Amino acid sequence: MTRHFPELGFYVLGGQPASAREALTEVREAEAMGLGTAFISERYNLKEVGVLCGATAAVTERIRIQTAATNHNTRHPLVTAGMARTAQSISGGRFVLGLGRGVRLMQDTYGIPHITTAQMEDFVGIMRRLFRGESILGHNGPAGSWPVLHLDSALREHLPMSLVAIGPESLKLAGRCFDEVILHTYFTDETTQRCVRIVKEAAEQAGRNPDEVLVWSCFAAIGDHIPEQLRMKKSVGRLATYLQGYGDLMVKINRWDPAVLERFRADPIVQSVPGAIDGVGTPKQLEHIATLIPDEWLAPSATGSPEQCVAAIRNQFALGCDGVILHGARPTELAPIMAAYN
Repeated sequence: MTRHFPELGFYVLGGQPASAREALTEVREAEAMGLGTAFISERYNLKEVGVLCGATAAVTERIRIQTAATNHNTRHPLVTAGMARTAQSISGGRFVLGLGRGVRLMQDTYGIPHITTAQMEDFVGIMRRLFRGESILGHNGPAGSWPVLHLDSALREHLPMSLVAIGPESLKLAGRCFDEVILHTYFTDETTQRCVRIVKEAAEQAGRNPDEVLVWSCFAAIGDHIPEQLRMKKSVGRLATYLQGYGDLMVKINRWDPAVLERFRADPIVQSVPGAIDGVGTPKQLEHIATLIPDEWLAPSATGSPEQCVAAIRNQFALGCDGVILHGARPTELAPIMAAYN
């Protein structure tokens, strides 16, 4: 039998998939090679998380299915709760509801309100009460106001919930009331250790067992067995896209030089890319953009031979993380790394 690695996960439909059906093959492959969790991010064009969670749960038996992330304010609380309970049921208890703040630039574009820490904490409380079978009458809190919220009076369940977190307030929130927290890609070793410490200390201060709040490192896995142009897209392209969307936050949390970000933003090639760089950037554009990003910004990742990738992955555990998401790679691309990890 294949060994099972509950401490490892991957993201379903990484990059720009041609069809959502690819998710079904990916989760089967991931489960066969022993990966413990399939994380599902949400993009409105082809990755609605409710549909994907149901589909991937239906074709697997062991791997956990986790949204990472959806936003609490894009659905009515009962719609989200109903999706979560249905996913729990169809998966046999393998579902985790993962939330995040979202990207402000996209929220502004689509007219979605910005998400606050108080709103997320309020929403977690609502979900906990609904899954205990409570009827919530006249709720009026940061997450919103509703006359009645009720799911099922027979429910006596705990819904596992996770939070994708970057800043210190989100990390503290995760420690206070979430079961798991997912860090961001391209965090330096020092940043990773600091974030783990913030989460665990917040859990302890809230009277919780810090060991029961799992911290996931989201760690780019870009081995040399992947073609060079694809490696460039998954490394330079991906980090450049983060810098496009929330570069100030990435620079602040990693304590990087903000002048580098300003040069990146002012570059005419960067400004000429009509969208997310990892999605539409050409090989020539990526080669140029690579000259704008310091090597040390790209260093926190699993690169090189499969053995070197494994050593970098194991170092994430040494930094205090409880799990590692092998980010930006599909199961077929992870096969040599998983063989070495075994």
